[in-house]
Amino acid sequence: MIRKATSDDIESIEDTYNEHFKHETEHGAFTVFKKGIYPTRKDAEKAIDHGTLYVYEENNGIAGSMIVDKVQPAEYTKINWAQTFANDEVMVLHLLMVRPSMAGKGIATSLLRYAMELAESSSCKALRLDTGSQNIPALSLYKKLGFQIAATASMNVGNAIEHSGHLFLEKVL
Repeated sequence: MIRKATSDDIESIEDTYNEHFKHETEHGAFTVFKKGIYPTRKDAEKAIDHGTLYVYEENNGIAGSMIVDKVQPAEYTKINWAQTFANDEVMVLHLLMVRPSMAGKGIATSLLRYAMELAESSSCKALRLDTGSQNIPALSLYKKLGFQIAATASMNVGNAIEHSGHLFLEKVL
């Protein structure tokens, strides 16, 4: 089940982030995320306060989460998107995280489809997101679901981690 996160979920969401960091330390990293920098508990708490954090709940536990809103990062204004839309016509997926122990069960796909439905129900014409070019699993999923790469540029991931070679993707709805 996918639902809006509440403050009662914060421990489990933080645990998901920590499981991600541990997994990348042990098995190699696909993301540029850094423990204690981004994503953090404070990022999740802020998103919960804004009503923009959603969780995938399974067997009374959080298996994944995402932050979705209509706030495009500053870097998005420099991207030559395939189509021009007003800010209120664009939904942005900021952070998609699936607990590594739950990988391969379609959770990320379900969260992405939910984000697309959320965008459509909010009268948006596009869903945008960004990811590192090294994040092969995420990039493969995004392309499979119809996202198109609009550009490669630098990005200040989570307003905390500078990354060049970042990919900006869009799905016109």
